[in-house]
Amino acid sequence: MKLPGDRLDGWTSVAVVLTGGYLLMVILPLVMVLINSVSSGGEFTLAGFATFFSSRLYYGTLINSILVTVCVTVFALVIAFPLAYFMTMFRVRGNRTVQMLILASMMSPPFIGAYSWILLLGNNGMITRLFENVFGFKSPSIYGFAGIVLVLTLQLVPLIFTYLMGAWRTIDVSLLEAAEGMGITGWRRAVQVITPLLWPTVLAGSLLVFVRAFADFGTPMLIGQGFRTIPVLIYSSFVGEVSIDQTFAAAVAVIVMVVTLAIFLVQKYLVDRQQFSMTALRSIEARRLPGWRGVAIHLYVYGFLTLALAPLVVVVVSSFRNTLYGQFVDGFSFDNYVKSQRDIFRYVGNTFGIGITALLILVVIAVLVAYLTVRRKGILTGALDTMTMVPYVVPGLVIGIALITAFSQGPLLLTGTFAIMVIALTIRRLPYSVRSTTALMHQLNPSIEEAAISLGASKFRTLVRIIVPALAPGILSGAVLSWVTIITELSTTLFLYNTSTQTLSLGIYAQVIRGQLGTAAALSTLLLVLTMLSLFLLMRLPGGHRELRI
Repeated sequence: MKLPGDRLDGWTSVAVVLTGGYLLMVILPLVMVLINSVSSGGEFTLAGFATFFSSRLYYGTLINSILVTVCVTVFALVIAFPLAYFMTMFRVRGNRTVQMLILASMMSPPFIGAYSWILLLGNNGMITRLFENVFGFKSPSIYGFAGIVLVLTLQLVPLIFTYLMGAWRTIDVSLLEAAEGMGITGWRRAVQVITPLLWPTVLAGSLLVFVRAFADFGTPMLIGQGFRTIPVLIYSSFVGEVSIDQTFAAAVAVIVMVVTLAIFLVQKYLVDRQQFSMTALRSIEARRLPGWRGVAIHLYVYGFLTLALAPLVVVVVSSFRNTLYGQFVDGFSFDNYVKSQRDIFRYVGNTFGIGITALLILVVIAVLVAYLTVRRKGILTGALDTMTMVPYVVPGLVIGIALITAFSQGPLLLTGTFAIMVIALTIRRLPYSVRSTTALMHQLNPSIEEAAISLGASKFRTLVRIIVPALAPGILSGAVLSWVTIITELSTTLFLYNTSTQTLSLGIYAQVIRGQLGTAAALSTLLLVLTMLSLFLLMRLPGGHRELRI
């Protein structure tokens, strides 16, 4: 059947194969979760949903998650807005370096932030022991609601900060001068003039923070203790800590999907209503702020930077501390690295093997999907474009559950294999790569392809010899960024691995759960080094600094 807008040729075959792959690997598993949520023993039932909404123990986790995400979103915005304002309007010493370090702190795995705060304010943490030994009383605990909000806020402030910094560059300085001419200066100008201009960016960034905080699993799992969020409930339900009822676990996963989808649609609706174009003919030039106000700005900027980086420094230092039965004791050495070298080689080998395989597949699919959706618009490619965004709004933990539901039995038994890990990571990161590659494809003039084809080149050869080289810098930058997020991914692969496919992220999580803090610190340091080296490579690529926004 010929679809309107689609021409039947080799590219149609590619579109059919990709669409079939998405249907098999993404849509079918999610549909199976939906079916499991309303069926038990082959009969229709809503028992899973009834159980969830009838017990405060269960629906309370949804309330807890919403409470955490609202607080994190508000705090992240309150901290990030002045930070971006100060960095743009005023001269801050080391401005560029500070921006790079803030962005680098965003790229560290979220659960490492939680783990590092355990090392600082946990039951046997550095600050906890310092307060007890010097002042004779305990410091505030990192465990529970406050700790989750603190860790997630520090983790997600850089995310909205990058959005705001990008928006600041589009503001024309003549608007600010006109406001000054009308007597509107200082904070009045920030609230009455700048805020409305940045409102679409604020909305988009805030709602992205909301979705990420809502779906985060590692942080509440490590430091939540009695304060349970809904991702933790999904995990504990699925592994049998609370219930082995698959219908209940599937029902909770569906509830999470509904919430995240609703948030995504609200975000899209509000952003679409507020969109307008703005080009700065004269960009804002930072000016020096003398006196105590300049000092206060530097204290604010560097104070946040210290808070964002201190936990990571603590992890690195802790990796050299001596341990006894997994707990830290006096003295420093390389024992943690020596003791865990066997695991290190295995984890690093799996991280590179699985990660690079997923990255190669991801890049190829992203280029093909981007070409099809830009150059071959039609119903089929439109459906393919929509399906690529599904993993964007579905939390990683739910994707993991969907994959294990679909592929833990015949005819496709993949759970625990190398292949399912590659598939999971590819699916998880593909939406971001497709979006960035599609944006690049829009910028490429179609006349270049037409010229190549008119000279006798085939369509495939034109793609390989003309289009891909033209987009190579952007594709490479996106690939490095995808690599960083692949090696730090935890929630999607949590249900799918076995000992032969355990990656660095999974190894760190396992060591923290077992109480092997020294080994966890050594592995975390290795992961941080890998992340920073990848970011350094990204910075060296043409336009790489612009790609540091996900």
